[in-house]
Amino acid sequence: MGRASTFLIIFIVLGSSFATYNLVTMLRRYGSSEGVAVSDGGLFFDPIFEMPDHVKNRRTSKAPFHVALTATDAPYNKWQCRVMYYWYKQQKKLPGSEMGGFTRILHSGKSDNLMDEIPTVVVDPLAAGLDRGYIVLNRPWAFVQWLEKAKIEEEYVLMAEPDHIFLRPLPNLAYGGHPAAFPFFYIKPDQNEKIIRKFYPEEYGPVTNVDPIGNSPVIIRKDLIAKIAPTWMNVSLKMKEDPETDKAFGWVLEMYAYAVASALHGVRHILRKDFMLQPPWDLETRKKYILHYTYGCDYNMKGELTYGKIGEWRFDKRSHLRGPPPKNLPLPPPGVPESVVTLVKMVNEASANIPNWETT
Repeated sequence: MGRASTFLIIFIVLGSSFATYNLVTMLRRYGSSEGVAVSDGGLFFDPIFEMPDHVKNRRTSKAPFHVALTATDAPYNKWQCRVMYYWYKQQKKLPGSEMGGFTRILHSGKSDNLMDEIPTVVVDPLAAGLDRGYIVLNRPWAFVQWLEKAKIEEEYVLMAEPDHIFLRPLPNLAYGGHPAAFPFFYIKPDQNEKIIRKFYPEEYGPVTNVDPIGNSPVIIRKDLIAKIAPTWMNVSLKMKEDPETDKAFGWVLEMYAYAVASALHGVRHILRKDFMLQPPWDLETRKKYILHYTYGCDYNMKGELTYGKIGEWRFDKRSHLRGPPPKNLPLPPPGVPESVVTLVKMVNEASANIPNWETT
């Protein structure tokens, strides 16, 4: 009996060790049924939403995505599109990229001087006055038109913006019917439940079904965005018409509208914090895919951030509303974060290599 008990204990210990090893291996390889978020280093626990079983099996074949951004014909918008397209071309050809075709969706209703440089589809703007001075409302309407008229070869679409710079080759971060999105710290559906419920009724589920995202950057299957886009447009317009919502959401109203529209269609996003960074708040570009230069970067000559006050050294896209920034912008002083230095270097490289830069 003593010898049998010893063998039994050894068997149980070995069996438990094997089971633990398999569990850890499966979690590292496929994720957890408790809900996961994804970083460049792999999967980690984060109770954002429950990932269905069919999503846990990783793709092994390539799934190219089409890069699409909406734009106006304003000089301010055009030079950003040129920088964005330059870096798209550089990163697309490198190993690890799943970037497919590219389209600038121009919602001015007429052609401009970049038609031969950047693949472009012209669509109509909203009817006069409908955007109420909030030009971003044209974005969902532009996607609705593009998806109806364009022949998109890729199964997936990346919704991007002119002020995005690709830092490295971008793989397809989506999995099947679950798009990939960047979580914005200022999009807080759970803290705005009273307003969200005007557009996302209780019968649709908890307000936590609304992801803390905007429409960009998002990699999504094109059949899903084709369903979501008309709802996104309608919710955007309804939000803008509601004074309480308009006041509460302000310049991020259209972002909330996309998040609500997705939830209305039962679409949940995989939240990727490595999808994008935003200087000056994010300090490093390491292991990030997209640099979003929406914020101004102001520093004194000691390399100290002076946000809210114009710095002795600065880079702010809004300083160049009437035309492109000059070539060879001065680099920031020592002590400024690597993300800001990289931003200026990449704008400089693009402007140095884009023909007729000054005529944007």
